[in-house]
Amino acid sequence: MVLPVPKTNAMLICDYVITERGTNKKSLIGVFENIGAMKFPCIHAAMSIYVKLTDAQGSYRVRLDLVDLGEDKTIGQNEIPNDVQVPSPLVSHELVFNLRDIHFTHPGEYEFRIFANGSIFGQKKFTVEQARRNNAEGVP
Repeated sequence: MVLPVPKTNAMLICDYVITERGTNKKSLIGVFENIGAMKFPCIHAAMSIYVKLTDAQGSYRVRLDLVDLGEDKTIGQNEIPNDVQVPSPLVSHELVFNLRDIHFTHPGEYEFRIFANGSIFGQKKFTVEQARRNNAEGVP
């Protein structure tokens, strides 16, 4: 049986995600689409990627790739260790990837791509740029 490829309802980059005990509600803190760095190469210490998917049913191997769009190459990958189980296409499912020490060698456009069983089902583009001294955003 061929499983349906999920659809992405939301894909956001933020500083971190808080999951409330009991209700499992998510709070996204510091949503952003640009990173400012004073110098390159740089390291972004921490970020979280929130993905809400729907129209899925079954067992999925889920992977997140970080792609340097300027060089058209994957510069990082993160895979959920256990298969994601989705009981019904009517049930939405939330995923959170907590990433640490992400290296960027140069300014430019980058993209996170989310895959289920090897098929891409969502993308989120963002920019890493040279910051001016008075507006650096979280990267030394």
